Amino acid sequence: MSSHRIYNFNPGPAALPLPVLEEIQAGFLDFGGSGMSITEVSHRSKWFDDVINDTIARFRRLLQLDDRYQVLFLQGGASMQFAMVPMNTLPDGASADYVDTGTWSTKAIKEARTLGKSVNVAASSEDKNYSYIPAELALDSNAAYVHITSNNTIKGTQWHGYPDTGGVPLVADMSSDIMCRPLDPTPFGIIYAGAQKNIGPAGVCLVIIRDDMLDRVPESLPSMLKYTTFAAKNSMFNTPPCFAVYTVQLVLKWLEETVGGLAAMETINRQKAEALYGVLDTGEFYRGTAAADSRSLMNVTFRLPSEELEKRFVAEALENGLGGLKGHRSVGGCRASIYNALSLEAVEALTGFMREFERRNG
Repeated sequence: MSSHRIYNFNPGPAALPLPVLEEIQAGFLDFGGSGMSITEVSHRSKWFDDVINDTIARFRRLLQLDDRYQVLFLQGGASMQFAMVPMNTLPDGASADYVDTGTWSTKAIKEARTLGKSVNVAASSEDKNYSYIPAELALDSNAAYVHITSNNTIKGTQWHGYPDTGGVPLVADMSSDIMCRPLDPTPFGIIYAGAQKNIGPAGVCLVIIRDDMLDRVPESLPSMLKYTTFAAKNSMFNTPPCFAVYTVQLVLKWLEETVGGLAAMETINRQKAEALYGVLDTGEFYRGTAAADSRSLMNVTFRLPSEELEKRFVAEALENGLGGLKGHRSVGGCRASIYNALSLEAVEALTGFMREFERRNG
């Protein structure tokens, strides 16, 4: 299976661990002795009940979640959460703080305001084209919550320490860096993450929500837009995305049992990032776009001397088995997404190619 595979640097949907893909392949026609594929078993069956409960248990262990937190699997992606968070947890007459660090936080702010909610932009890095994470935040001690986007896939920036909110619940879109390092969940009222970057395939969104935030949910909301609906039914109020949840389960199993947990994963991720940034910081051919103190462990963004060279770089990289290196369409350039599943070997292959490309074109 692995002989025809490339190194996948796509930003999402992104690389999955090869052992996960092989386990899916091996049991695809007969899942767990059921005589059915995982795509065929009932979500009300014991087989899927075991899958979803084990997935929740693994999240609890890896993230050290106590009983105050509910682990939910929703649809609509993180983009749906841009609306669901304020709908459910920002009461009329109250305000929430948002930190604007680029496209995804900008979209979250827009959705909250579309709902007629009061939003205070506590800080923004728009002044420098979102190339850094703001250090100074104008927070309101009476805010309903403080919303951040923990990692910006487009600009290649990441929060390396979360803001002190003075007890105000922190809400974080962690779609592109969840499970990349250990996490103290205590400050967080809500964590949400589309799975397709670092924990699974497209089609499921993880929501971790604390009980005090569930207490805010208005009864007047439609059932499918209330967190309480899914918390009460173990995410099975309606048919969940069963295959996606199953894949997430296997990714967490790999992360917990093969990698050895989040501390071990962070060590590997730092090795990968340091190798790649090391090339960017040597010479002038490659230029990183994120401020040094805000650089992402997950998405490394960079430019070459010309757009023509960038196009050639992406094309020749693919010819050499290195895919997904084109920058986001809104900014251009190049981007290497080095999520958990991408190996150090893959990054070493990329850095080797980068040095050779510079030698031939510099």
